Amino acid sequence: MNNLMTKSLAQIVNSNHRAANVFEKYHLDFCCKGKRSLEEACAEKELQIEEVLADLEKEASTNDSPSALSYDTMSLSQLSEYIVMTHHQFVKREMPVIVGYLQKVAFKHGDRHPELKQIIQLFTAVKEEMEQHMQKEEMILFPRIKEIEKMVAEGKEVNINSTYLLSPVRMMEQEHDHAGSMLAEIRRLTDNFMPPADACTTYRLSFAALEAFELDLHRHVHLENNILFPKAMQLFGVQQKAMLN
Repeated sequence: MNNLMTKSLAQIVNSNHRAANVFEKYHLDFCCKGKRSLEEACAEKELQIEEVLADLEKEASTNDSPSALSYDTMSLSQLSEYIVMTHHQFVKREMPVIVGYLQKVAFKHGDRHPELKQIIQLFTAVKEEMEQHMQKEEMILFPRIKEIEKMVAEGKEVNINSTYLLSPVRMMEQEHDHAGSMLAEIRRLTDNFMPPADACTTYRLSFAALEAFELDLHRHVHLENNILFPKAMQLFGVQQKAMLN
């Protein structure tokens, strides 16, 4: 397992999706900061890398279910559709529910827990940004990725400027970083989504929903930042080189 020390967090999760469970446990960002090596990430968090490696080994020894998906072998079109149907739908469904929970909790408990006001402000900003973000992906970036993949598959020349793909990819990555930083701040304000002793059922439910939302977003962003976007840029780059030869 020592050979994992120099691999990036993204590479480790790509090789074994269960590694994401370990990285979540230690709060290691494998999506927006997935290009860091395991050694670098552990040093930054002041973690004992031997403990992390031991947990990764345990996860690696766990058998996958027969239905486990291999994202890395999907076509770009298939992966785009999977992201929309699975993660985008989850985000669209959960965001208004969570906002409703938080508003109810803040109304009832806001005097005793003033941090709730900031949590609502942050998550409302996440909601507004994610709605616009997903629309840009579904209406602009993903169709462009599918278009290029189709042209390459049909043997057509992709006579398109590199910014056609690079510009929206870079924008999406920046927006991923911002959403991730806001959710990290929510995690800090909620003490790792730990409800206080006087929390009512809705209070506890809202924190559980926030944690589930963050977990899903990490996997969502990982698929885009570390698989879909690099593969799309690689395909585009290979085609551009072929045109020059």
